[in-house]
Amino acid sequence: MSQAYAIEKENVLIRAGACSVTILPHLGGKIASIRIGERELLQSPLAPYGPRTETMSFDAADASGWDECLPSVAACTVETAAGQASVPDHGDLWRVQWRNRDQRPGTRDQGPGTDSESSVTLRGECFSLPLALERTTTLKETGQGWRLQVDYTASNTGSFPTPWSWAAHPLFVAEPGDRIVLPATIERLRLEGSGGGRLGKGGDQVSWPVATLTDGSRSDLSVAEGPESGIGDKLFAGPLTATENWCTLERPRAGVAIRIRFDAKANPYLGLWICYGGWPERPGTKQNCVALEPATAPVDSLAVTGPWSRVLAAGETSSWSMTVELETL
Repeated sequence: MSQAYAIEKENVLIRAGACSVTILPHLGGKIASIRIGERELLQSPLAPYGPRTETMSFDAADASGWDECLPSVAACTVETAAGQASVPDHGDLWRVQWRNRDQRPGTRDQGPGTDSESSVTLRGECFSLPLALERTTTLKETGQGWRLQVDYTASNTGSFPTPWSWAAHPLFVAEPGDRIVLPATIERLRLEGSGGGRLGKGGDQVSWPVATLTDGSRSDLSVAEGPESGIGDKLFAGPLTATENWCTLERPRAGVAIRIRFDAKANPYLGLWICYGGWPERPGTKQNCVALEPATAPVDSLAVTGPWSRVLAAGETSSWSMTVELETL
């Protein structure tokens, strides 16, 4: 009988059949691995795991796996009722140790699951703003493969209204020929940034899936390329309707389709990071991944405000969920 739950060196392992998920509470609650058998689905570390500081850039660390971006994706400065607050790159939570409700690192507050289902609940506390995020991660075997259910609650732990934005940050490995599938009703995306300006400048509208590049050529953005392409683009879809609450990364050579479903009312935007050898810009190993990122806002910076902007009152909470369906092909 396989072990459904284990802790090694503060790592948390949940397992359902041939699928396993490894979480690192001491490194920002990072989901470091989603594995089916011997096949890893998440971007591997670009550098060895190590301590994080409150000011280091995301690319100065391992830049891998799945982190949670709160209160902002981009580094920024925001005004609050308590004064100015500086939010670091990719937010606070990937830098701090996460704990369960009774404050023991690397453990969960319920008994071990079964061979077909297992879960863990952890909580991370921000330092730039008085916010906390609780996340319950449940892995279950299904008739088509596996389902990873992720339930979130954000809370204002302070005494004044606090602005916030959230985005999931799962970096899925991609190979040439893999395909990103979005609802057919999504025909244009907002460009946040594009390496070398190949798609234009931030704020431009880009057609999907086939886009016209700044050099006049055309490219099918839905088809993954190899690291030699040097691509690194960030785009947003939305605001999304209730029927546009999903996206898929089809990986035929890997034998799996990764489908994300989310609550489009709670998270009406979808960030799309496509990186085929184009980032980090520093020398060394590059990412080759696709990140499918349900988000509260169509911008990376909390300081860029609009109809999407959110504030939690003192003591207020907000809850939402997303699922990752792993379907074997």
